[in-house]
Amino acid sequence: MVPLLLVLLLALLLFGAGFAIKALWWVALIVLVVWLVGFAARGTNATGGRGRWYRW
Repeated sequence: MVPLLLVLLLALLLFGAGFAIKALWWVALIVLVVWLVGFAARGTNATGGRGRWYRW
C-alpha cells in the first residue's frame, strides 16, 4: 500500500509542477508581448526623438 501511495504522490507532484511551469511559460510569454508592444509603440519626447522605453 505504501509504494502505491508514494507513486501516486510522485505523480501528483510531477503533474502540479508541470502545470505550474506551463502557467509560468504563459505568463512569461504575455509579459514578453507586452514589453515588445511597449518598446515598439513608445512615444517621442519634446525634441522629436524617441525617449527611454522604461520608466525608472
